[in-house]
Amino acid sequence: MKIERFKKGKTDEVYHRFNTQGRLLPEGVQYINSWVTLDKSVCYQIMQRPKREYIDEWINKWSDLTDFEVIPVISSIQARDEILNSH
Repeated sequence: MKIERFKKGKTDEVYHRFNTQGRLLPEGVQYINSWVTLDKSVCYQIMQRPKREYIDEWINKWSDLTDFEVIPVISSIQARDEILNSH
């Protein structure tokens, strides 16, 4: 999961770049879904990628407009299976 906090005064630029250039995803990174806070200052995204370096490459394309936090997550089904199968 990736949390994007748009830099102060940069929200319009974020949406303009997205509208004109798309997500700018590197090959191997798959966008799943996203949600934006009502004040449009924070975006929560679920992405899939085989390697963290692919996400870092993508972050570099947006870091002038957005601050990022990356949180590795697994599905609740995966978590359940890992917990139940570890005993």
